[in-house]
Amino acid sequence: MADFLYRVGRLAFRRRWYVALVWAAALAAVGLGALKAPGAVDEEFSMPGIESQKAFDLMEQRFPGATADGATARVVFIAPGGEKVTAADNRQAIGEAVAGMGDGPQVASADDPFKARTISKDGSTAFATVTCKVGAEALTDAGRAHLERIIDQARDSGLTVEAGGTALAEEGGPGGMAEVIGVAIAAVVLLITFGSLAAAGLPLLTAVIGVGVSMATILALSSALGLSTTTGTLAMMLGLAVGIDYALFVVSRYREARAKGRTPEEAAGMAVGTAGSAVVFAGLTVVIALAGLAVVGIPMLTKMGLAAAGAVVVAVLIALTLVPAFLGFWPNAVLTRKARKSGRIEGSTETNGGTRWARLVLRRPIPVLLLGVLGLGALAVPVTGPQLGMPGAEAQPTSTTERRAFDALAEGFGPGFNGPLTVVVDGEGAADPKGAVDSIAQEIGAVRAAHGASGEALLSSVATRSLITRFLMAPASGAGLAPPERLADLTVREREVMALAAEGRSNTEIAEDLTLSPLTVRTHIHRAMTKLHARDRAQLVVIAYQTGLVRATPPVT
Repeated sequence: MADFLYRVGRLAFRRRWYVALVWAAALAAVGLGALKAPGAVDEEFSMPGIESQKAFDLMEQRFPGATADGATARVVFIAPGGEKVTAADNRQAIGEAVAGMGDGPQVASADDPFKARTISKDGSTAFATVTCKVGAEALTDAGRAHLERIIDQARDSGLTVEAGGTALAEEGGPGGMAEVIGVAIAAVVLLITFGSLAAAGLPLLTAVIGVGVSMATILALSSALGLSTTTGTLAMMLGLAVGIDYALFVVSRYREARAKGRTPEEAAGMAVGTAGSAVVFAGLTVVIALAGLAVVGIPMLTKMGLAAAGAVVVAVLIALTLVPAFLGFWPNAVLTRKARKSGRIEGSTETNGGTRWARLVLRRPIPVLLLGVLGLGALAVPVTGPQLGMPGAEAQPTSTTERRAFDALAEGFGPGFNGPLTVVVDGEGAADPKGAVDSIAQEIGAVRAAHGASGEALLSSVATRSLITRFLMAPASGAGLAPPERLADLTVREREVMALAAEGRSNTEIAEDLTLSPLTVRTHIHRAMTKLHARDRAQLVVIAYQTGLVRATPPVT
């Protein structure tokens, strides 16, 4: 590999005009293709196979008037101090606002809070849900402007009106600004490190060329391969990162070879032959990792991973060919100013900050090692208590209407109201669909959310037994009992923990009953889930009842 790359580097150095023209032609070709290709579509996020996606698909099928993931706006009406939204004047203003929003373009429906009963217990707050026919990315400026105008009119009536949701969410800043800032910071760091404008600019120039080729290719193939506007996001970020990094390897090794008295052509060959091997290995590793996103099974992530992998491949090829070609155009420009002025390349090596730091580490390895461990420990402290989740309106500043709407709903309707769980019931084929829905609603209403020391949510034992019993005894559920032999691979302790979990107990409660630590209980549950191929704790509970590990009792009527 090294010998082959050595010859590639020397060839690119000698035939620099041909190499530069080939890359220029490639950039022009894909750029023209990107200009002529149809525009990329905004792909809807989907996760095939999971229950929530099935619920979305069912809603889109049964409610064709509005897509399940269409843009929504939750408009909150707050009565002036001491008044109620049910007062005649306030009720009339809210009704007019709801009617006006319902007449807007791209609006599928606007729920009247007095008919939908979305009024707080104290009567001070009400909200109307506006559902659009299209997603937030497809909403026009006219559609948003209409909703905002109606909201302003409602405010003029004396009500405090705030709006949240995807329909009126503020769009982010201009795309690519983060990359521009990153490139500017990288330019400053490289300039300080190398002390040469050419040495700092060459990795940036080749990285930008590589990203241009990659992004133009993605845009040119977007329509043919079904790529969306977000597919190239990861490709752009990684293309810039590895493009600068890989080119930097080659340039640094070239400078070292020139400092040892090598000719420019031989130094280019040695740089590509040595640093190029590391570039190929690192690039291959990144490509394999990105291609591994396909294992997740999310189409959008698969496309993003493969597109980014292509950008990395382009960065590797540019580092092996275009970088030595540019070094051929300006063989001395990447050297230090002192070496260029004196013309004595061998004398251009000098002790720099990196050399002094390396000597310090060699003289004091133990203190440096302890300092590194302490630093890593400090950086790892946040991992002990992460709060996972997607940022929503609660993360917005209080100056935004989205955050004020979030706070108003939490104050008027109670904590947790802003995080609803949508349950979709398919009543097709049921003898009494309404009765089935009412029964499910009653069962869900019996659920209590509890949080033990371990932090896991659980169902009450009564709700757990009732839900599982109805599941097993429902004639149309198609749920058959599983043979007890399915539990043969479980240990006695794993069966005990599984049985108590099926009764609705938390990890902390199980630990107290069995004199174990909550961490040990969690380990036993995870092992049982792995052996039984259970997706989650709920499925583990179902298996416990199906196999007879826990006996179902008749539901209480």
